[in-house]
Amino acid sequence: MDAFEAIAKRRSVRRYKPDPVPKEFIEKIVDCGRRAPSARNVQPAAFVAVTDRANLDYLAATCPNGKFFAEAPAAIITFCKDTKYYLEDGCAAVENMLLGAAALGLGTCWVAGDKKEYADEIARHFGLPAEYKLINLMAVGYAADAASQPPKRPLAQALHWEKW
Repeated sequence: MDAFEAIAKRRSVRRYKPDPVPKEFIEKIVDCGRRAPSARNVQPAAFVAVTDRANLDYLAATCPNGKFFAEAPAAIITFCKDTKYYLEDGCAAVENMLLGAAALGLGTCWVAGDKKEYADEIARHFGLPAEYKLINLMAVGYAADAASQPPKRPLAQALHWEKW
């Protein structure tokens, strides 16, 4: 699947089949995140791949908007070293991973991490070094249903030429 098709097909998935995600797929997805642009090429992002059921259940119990982690076969947690543009750099990495997963036929759902009440608890649970911040938690797996993507507003409503 090419980049434009992956962008068009990507959607948030909250129901997953129990089928495991191959380790090679998780590595490919994280490699997409690792290759994201970062301010001044600082490359502050680091990732924790989660496939252990106890850790996935922990995420479901800890993140109020992430109950679906209990059903997902995998998760990828993005952390960034606390640099000037850590959030921008981390979000670029996550977007690359969302698209990489879509290109592999996997569903994902992004759950915010930065500045959330559970950020410190998750950092402790996964052994995060003190100089890193939680950016995002992403469920990964095969979609349990073929639900369509919610409609997006037309390009003509979003694009302005030269001036607003």
